[in-house]
Amino acid sequence: MAIHKDLLGGPPPTHLPDDPEPRELLANGTAPADVAAKYPTSSLAWAQLADDAFENGRVVESYAYARTGYHRGLDSLRRSGWKGHGPVPWEHEPNRGFLRALHALARAAQAIGENEEYERCSGFLRDSSAAAADTLG
Repeated sequence: MAIHKDLLGGPPPTHLPDDPEPRELLANGTAPADVAAKYPTSSLAWAQLADDAFENGRVVESYAYARTGYHRGLDSLRRSGWKGHGPVPWEHEPNRGFLRALHALARAAQAIGENEEYERCSGFLRDSSAAAADTLG
């Protein structure tokens, strides 16, 4: 992976540490609730719970799961040196749980008519990773 210096002086990209076990469990079909119970700091597990709830019409439940994953991700970002802004690249797989949770929070907020939260989260997603915003829709 090439590291590029931001010529405008912005903060460097934040790369969360890899935590492969939750990702592997989910990929092997372990129920997301079981993964979240075993790894409660995994934004990826919470994002998957949010996606599953949303797909099944449980929008408020999706919102709650997404908010949990979002806050767990913010905690991880801060521990990794993030100062509240700057790139969180989608291309770095360990960042995807946070970015998915942020997307899920925006989606659920829009679905319940919480437009300010939708706008805030959508903007935050795009500012963090245009690739994530484009990929997740």
